Amino acid sequence: MVLLELLGPFAFGVGAFTVLMVAGSLLFKIADLVIQRGVSLGVVVRLFIYYLPGVVVTTIPMGSLLGALMGFGKLAAHSEVVALKACGVPFSRMVRPVVLAAVLASILTFVLNETVVPLSERAARNVLVYEVFRERPPEFKERMFLREEGSQGLKRVIYMDRIRPKGGLMEGVLVQEFDAGRLARFVSAPRARWGGGKWTLEDGKVFQVGQDGGIKFLYSFKRESLRLDVEPSKVEAQSSEPNQMTVFEIAEQVGLMEKQGVDPVKLRVMMHLRLAVPWASLVLAVVGASAGVRPQRSGSAGVGLGLSVVIVFLYYVVLSFCQSLGEASYMPAVVSAWVPNLLFGAAGLWMVRRGD
Repeated sequence: MVLLELLGPFAFGVGAFTVLMVAGSLLFKIADLVIQRGVSLGVVVRLFIYYLPGVVVTTIPMGSLLGALMGFGKLAAHSEVVALKACGVPFSRMVRPVVLAAVLASILTFVLNETVVPLSERAARNVLVYEVFRERPPEFKERMFLREEGSQGLKRVIYMDRIRPKGGLMEGVLVQEFDAGRLARFVSAPRARWGGGKWTLEDGKVFQVGQDGGIKFLYSFKRESLRLDVEPSKVEAQSSEPNQMTVFEIAEQVGLMEKQGVDPVKLRVMMHLRLAVPWASLVLAVVGASAGVRPQRSGSAGVGLGLSVVIVFLYYVVLSFCQSLGEASYMPAVVSAWVPNLLFGAAGLWMVRRGD
């Protein structure tokens, strides 16, 4: 019975918030493309379809909140909550179907974020870059550094003038090997090619660096394997925005940037946010259910939508504040991503206990 009361408001909430978000931002961007650049209707329709999944996954938690709020508001307005309590059913038991439905909504959000959304975002970017702005795809990346740390500190630094991910080719490669923090050897090669699952240096030279800093030529080679766990596809992924990658691709990118000696703090925060934000459906649904049974709530769509906007606004204010703290390294990345869920979840559980 409870779930049936929630389905209608949930669908209404997802639809209403999607319309609000589309009207608030997406339509203005598309209208600007039509007016300023004369983009055809076909391209506009494709961009709208490609951007829509990203909007929907944002509005699913909002719909969960509105569904629980209006559903329990209606039950309270018809005195059904009072009748259930009179039969010995505590409020915490009434909320169980909401929790189950919200968990399914959270899983659905996560799956969409990992499958449909990255593909649609990449498709939208390709349309904008290559069809609207008429840009050519980049063929190479320039001046890249990779660092490898060992138990005694810096182990190896690899520098390349440029890398062509699609062709699997590095140019101007310099490999510096360290021993106890001291440069002990370096390898210079004009190029390295990807093949057979590994990089191979070609026409290179090996030099030894003595304790006094003197350089001694050791030998030259035609081909020599380079132990480097960086595939061309991973290098190419660096040009992608986080919203165009899955959480697993973001994790790989974090590891790659750490090897380059770069602290990927913002990307690390984004990775944990991709894991935490889908569970906002569960947290906000519990808050909505508890708020919906308050005596002053009428259960009307207008009141429910207005209260949902306020709660969602507060949630995303806390989320943005914690995200900023995490990106500034004032808070660990995993903590900054999960604090909003913990705070609103604790508030929801407190409200449920009061409802009993």
